[in-house]
Amino acid sequence: MTDQQTIDIARLPVMGEAAQQSYPTATLYVVATPIGNVTDITLRALHLLALADVVACEDTRKTGALLQRFGLSQPTIAAHQHNEREVAEKIVERLRAGQRVALVSDAGTPGVSDPGARIVDAVRSAGLNVVPLPGPSAAIAALSASGLVNDRFHFVGFLPAKAKGREAALATLVRESSTLVFYEAPHRIVECVQALAAAFEPTRQVVFARELSKMFEEVHRCELKDALAWVTADQHRERGEFVVLVAGAVEATDAEDAEAERILQILLSECSVKQAANLTAQITGRKKNALYDRALQIKGET
Repeated sequence: MTDQQTIDIARLPVMGEAAQQSYPTATLYVVATPIGNVTDITLRALHLLALADVVACEDTRKTGALLQRFGLSQPTIAAHQHNEREVAEKIVERLRAGQRVALVSDAGTPGVSDPGARIVDAVRSAGLNVVPLPGPSAAIAALSASGLVNDRFHFVGFLPAKAKGREAALATLVRESSTLVFYEAPHRIVECVQALAAAFEPTRQVVFARELSKMFEEVHRCELKDALAWVTADQHRERGEFVVLVAGAVEATDAEDAEAERILQILLSECSVKQAANLTAQITGRKKNALYDRALQIKGET
């Protein structure tokens, strides 16, 4: 961008509108901050941060550095997962004293797989005002670039760290028809992909959105059966924060449901629950775990 283009942007009427925005006192402002590219911050966010009496944040050093990049020096207080309940009380006191408090996370939107929800709940419970300032969100950015055609999505966030917990969580999502949205840390991405491959059909579409808005941003879509090979093909792909999207289940027709039920009923008269579920899965292509659960229900009814 040339110097003249920068000057032209600064003269746009919208810049004047930004300065005329109203920001009431005694209000908690939930402010989305960049997830990578610092210029993704909104005009409203900058204006509010300049007016805030204090900024509540996950890491005072990171937020302090962000503020400095925009020439701001507002005081900060730590508001992370280990002190959220305690700091919520202090924020309520500040708001009752008429202050403007900005709530931010290290990156993205507070309260979405980040601290903040308990603070917002405490402020609302106290009858005080909360105003959201929308902006960057890794989940929405990944969905917009995925090409997965679905009007609905199911935000899961981070799966449990332990294998049994992951398996149990994914078992509840097998029949979900919405696009599934997961967050994952780089040191667990391989285990995450292995768990997804074990839980879902191999032909399901999966999208990896890595390092969104940063220098090494990468968005890749493939079938789930090819996902592990893609992740492990390059050691750099096991770095950076991930959004992982999995296409929703194809909704079975009533006829398909009825046929699977009929086969399962027949096999249960001759086989164990496990064998009946396995054979029905092979015949119909339905997920074994769901059929096993249904077989247990049928056995309980007889």
